[in-house]
Amino acid sequence: MYMRRASSLVRCCLQASTRSRQSPAHRGPGVLSSVTGRWRTRGFSSDNGKRLDTSLFVPVEPRNMESPGSDIGAELTQPLNKSEVLNILNKFYRRKEIQKLAAENGLDARLFHQAFISFRRYVMESDPLQVDLHIVLSDICCGVGHMDDIFPFFMRHAKQVFPMLDCMDDLRKISDLRLPPNWYPEARAIQRKIIFHAGPTNSGKTYHAIQRYLGAKSGIYCGPLKLLAHEIYKKSNDAGVPCDLITGEELIHVDPEGKPSAHAACTVEMCSVNTPYEVAVIDEIQMIRDPGRGWAWTRALLGICAQEIHLCGEAAAINLVTELMYTTGEEVEVRNYERLTSLKVLDNALQSLNNLRPGDCIVCFNKNDIFSVSRQIEARGLECAVIYGSLPPGTKIAQANKFNDPDDQCKILVATDAIGMGLNLSIKRIIFNSLVKPSVNEKGEKEIDTISTSQALQIAGRAGRFSSMFKEGEVTTMVQEDLPLLKEILDKPVHAIQAAGLHPTAEQIEMFAYHLPDATLANLVDIFVSLSQVDGHYFVCNIEDFKFVADMIQHIPLNLRSRYVFCTAPINRNLPFVCTSLLKFARQFSRNEPLTFQWICKHVTWPVSPPKTIKDLMHLEAVHDVLDLYLWLSYRFMDMFPDAALVRAIQRELDAIIQTGVHSITKLIRASESRTALQILDETSKDSGGFPDGAPTPGPRRIRGTKSLPANAEPQKASLTSRLVQDGLLTPDMLKQLEKEWMSRHQSRGNQTRLNELDILKKNRKKK
Repeated sequence: MYMRRASSLVRCCLQASTRSRQSPAHRGPGVLSSVTGRWRTRGFSSDNGKRLDTSLFVPVEPRNMESPGSDIGAELTQPLNKSEVLNILNKFYRRKEIQKLAAENGLDARLFHQAFISFRRYVMESDPLQVDLHIVLSDICCGVGHMDDIFPFFMRHAKQVFPMLDCMDDLRKISDLRLPPNWYPEARAIQRKIIFHAGPTNSGKTYHAIQRYLGAKSGIYCGPLKLLAHEIYKKSNDAGVPCDLITGEELIHVDPEGKPSAHAACTVEMCSVNTPYEVAVIDEIQMIRDPGRGWAWTRALLGICAQEIHLCGEAAAINLVTELMYTTGEEVEVRNYERLTSLKVLDNALQSLNNLRPGDCIVCFNKNDIFSVSRQIEARGLECAVIYGSLPPGTKIAQANKFNDPDDQCKILVATDAIGMGLNLSIKRIIFNSLVKPSVNEKGEKEIDTISTSQALQIAGRAGRFSSMFKEGEVTTMVQEDLPLLKEILDKPVHAIQAAGLHPTAEQIEMFAYHLPDATLANLVDIFVSLSQVDGHYFVCNIEDFKFVADMIQHIPLNLRSRYVFCTAPINRNLPFVCTSLLKFARQFSRNEPLTFQWICKHVTWPVSPPKTIKDLMHLEAVHDVLDLYLWLSYRFMDMFPDAALVRAIQRELDAIIQTGVHSITKLIRASESRTALQILDETSKDSGGFPDGAPTPGPRRIRGTKSLPANAEPQKASLTSRLVQDGLLTPDMLKQLEKEWMSRHQSRGNQTRLNELDILKKNRKKK
């Protein structure tokens, strides 16, 4: 009797709640749930109006509830008719009032459906059923209860299937990113002076900031690249100012005893937000908008504890920095700089590689164009240097020095936009091979679009450097059709930067994991970003690379903090060898087995051979990345990656091998092209059955006086070209002719690519 009265009370409360929802006097931002007695916000809309993506809520298997040994519910009431119960549950699911109440408790239509399916299965398959639920269902079957009385039991089950429902308020607080300045109490405890050195490339803005840095009692330089950190590290020590080097893979103390120096040069991700300095320099501050790395500049800007913060970069970042510093109570002093040398946009494109002259730099936006252009240049008897992003730092410096050396015969440079920052080059003329560049947007989606004004200015500005032998710079394009668009891009004003990047910290993800212990790391980060609230000055950086690694190593048993560190490792997920290496590192780490020098040598097959083809060279670049990955992890897990010094030594050897390969890159390209031409000939012969007329290939002939050869004998493995040469049917001259024909086909494909790029440019111009 008591249980029946209790279930009737629940029904009355639910009906009262329904009436209150229908009454205009009680409508408001929240509704008091009669079941939980707590105020719930309607739906999942956050304060900034962003709708939560509930597809990220992955259902978990509810934990088994303890059931009595005997069916007490049946003893108190009567056994349940399962078919009748199924009918009641289906009616419960279709009731509009129940659907509305479920929505107010966090269950949208998708979650409500999934939770109900799980609840129905639980009710129908449990034997015996929990006592209280059994009694309520029995009352409904007997006509003395109402099906709405099932709702509390349904919600209890739903919160087991979707545990985030029960802690949504806590999750929202953890993922609230609206006040990033409050994350750095040490910086907020001092009144910092912010000085913005704004200007284009080659304007001297960084020079003035570095002079102040060298003259300070203590300082830190934060740069976007290891090359820049190395440059300031060397410049500082050469000037008699002891300076340490801190990058993701390397920590060098100039003090013999390992004591930290008063000055440090670091990559921006590695800057300390706890150490006090007199002066800090944050270079390339406009990268605060970068979809992947912007969070590092935001952290440095808001968190570095320095009396003076010197920012160097584009004027486009001035307004945003001023707004961000307004929230910290700090004023920004702006110092504007003009370019020290002239930069002229030519009226004519290069049109032909025959028109190249000393000091020219051809800028390409993909590696295939780099190889193709350099091959054509050296075919004309000219020597060229090559620089692209995946080359090791030492190789980039060696190629830059070769190009800069006035006594070296190499006077032409072929490079990607990697030259945009970090290298001092004696360039007279920048030539854009194309104006189309693949990129990744803030959502992690790949796009192909024309380069932005900021990118064009950054690259074009490398011509006519003040410190180089060329005091005046020039810029043009490879084809005449691109030149009007280049002028249009360069004439546009650079759009002001609107927002700064943020990224969830390890501590925030750990707090999420405390509330959602069964969720995967990738799912935790997805829910965090979906729930996160940011104001108009910030955005959450792209986390696709993080999630890629998280999914890749999910099956490996690691604690959450270690898993988070592995996921933040800087890798190129387009390189399978690097990805599988990270997977093996994580697996070895999880077994608590140190990754020794012998282990890593066996993994990368050290010692390696000099590259014979472009494919070999690219593999060696991937091996260099794997060694970088080892060093990066050794900085964070010293006990498990103990042989950093030995690995760094073989990495230097590898750098020298890669330098040699790049120096003879034309030979590698020629070897690759010859192999490809032979492969094409072989594939053609296979397609036609080995005969020009397409007749089937006859079986192996038995020559008189010999034994028949097995099918897998060595002569059968020889390529068609080898057999034709041996039989005298194909001469070396004919092979050369075949290579020329293949090159002609390759060139025609390049022309088709150019036409496709022009189509993209035209479409983009129409859109704009």
